[in-house]
Amino acid sequence: MASRYKFFYLIEIQYLGFRYHGWQFQKEVKTLQGMLERTFKFLFEQQTFKILASGRTDAMVSAESSYFELFTNHELELDSFIQELDYNLPPDIKVKNISVVDAKFNVIQDVELKTYHYYFASVQEKYPFASPLMNCIQAPLDIEAMISAASIYKGLHDFKFFMTGDAENKNTERYIEDSKIEPNQELTASFFPEDSYVFSVTGKGFMRYQVRYMMGALIKIGMGEISIKDLENTLKGKEAAFEKFNAAASGLMVKNVKFK
Repeated sequence: MASRYKFFYLIEIQYLGFRYHGWQFQKEVKTLQGMLERTFKFLFEQQTFKILASGRTDAMVSAESSYFELFTNHELELDSFIQELDYNLPPDIKVKNISVVDAKFNVIQDVELKTYHYYFASVQEKYPFASPLMNCIQAPLDIEAMISAASIYKGLHDFKFFMTGDAENKNTERYIEDSKIEPNQELTASFFPEDSYVFSVTGKGFMRYQVRYMMGALIKIGMGEISIKDLENTLKGKEAAFEKFNAAASGLMVKNVKFK
């Protein structure tokens, strides 16, 4: 694909994913790829281009820092173009940076680490305005048990249980660099619950729904539905003693992406 184009740019964006049906273009629904491509078509007029994301996100998932690569035959003046692109995008997508890369750069394969944050709270009532960014769970949660369980994800484990789709002929082992739950002190607002938390997980790559299934298991532990031992057994590839639970997408955020 790269041979068709002369110029290559790595673009960092930030977005609120609540009104988008994920990254990948789909007919009849609003997606991030669709919105970006429509904007580039307007800016480039008849010039050909291609965009490729460092990873796809699900519907309603947000990103504090995410990347895609732009392939084009048109050389850009970066300072003016970043302003023009940002101006023409909707207010829930922000362009943070544009840099020049070469034809050898691969926006997918050259990812070294990704960090996801999942924001949640244990509440007694609903918080409607917090829902685009936080999963407000109307149930008591044992936060200390969840903190202990989150650390178990660190290291090399078999995450076959924590994925969707067919795992046959697919390597489901993943190495998790870091996994923890801490009080949320970075995403705050007057319409958020007084106390909230963030599940932070870092690794090279994640399978579809993996982080949300990981969070779902932590919620089950917090509710006392399963034990930490149950979680450990699934990570060893043993038959799960519980049904997997896909935590709400709107609590998930791509925190950052690090390239080699």
